[in-house]
Amino acid sequence: MKFHFGKEKETPRESYDRENKVPIIRASICTGEQVAGFKDLKTGHFEEVMLITDEKDKKAFLEKYGIEPSELKKQW
Repeated sequence: MKFHFGKEKETPRESYDRENKVPIIRASICTGEQVAGFKDLKTGHFEEVMLITDEKDKKAFLEKYGIEPSELKKQW
């Protein structure tokens, strides 16, 4: 979100195919690296969207796509 003249500017939400994809955070057991994205339910293909380095990044991902925290799954 950007600030303009002291007011917070709302970032437009992006959409994803909620019927065929689920939001996932893919985490590496070895390095601890986390990547947020979407897993296709039919093919199992994972589409990377952004690197998650802290809670701020995770919150930004959830807000960007209008995802509730309970919808987000972690995959190792």
